[in-house]
Amino acid sequence: MTNTTVITLGSQALTLIGELAGPALIASLVVGFIVAVFQAVTSIQEFTLTFLPKVIAIAVITVLLGHWMLGDLVSFTEHLYNSIPQMLAG
Repeated sequence: MTNTTVITLGSQALTLIGELAGPALIASLVVGFIVAVFQAVTSIQEFTLTFLPKVIAIAVITVLLGHWMLGDLVSFTEHLYNSIPQMLAG
């Protein structure tokens, strides 16, 4: 296994992490911004008002995109396991 192989695998793993976490993080960011604007307008400073909508948004994103996320993760893992003999051979 060469340095290039390790760097390539690490790069692919980090890219996959970004792709899988991106939709949930963006949804959480958008919902958090909307709730923050609502709190600023109404002067309501309730912790559950910020926490609960984010959890619901992340749950909805996971339900809607979970199949795609799991498919990408399984595909990456299968590719990784199938390439182990080639990496060990040289």
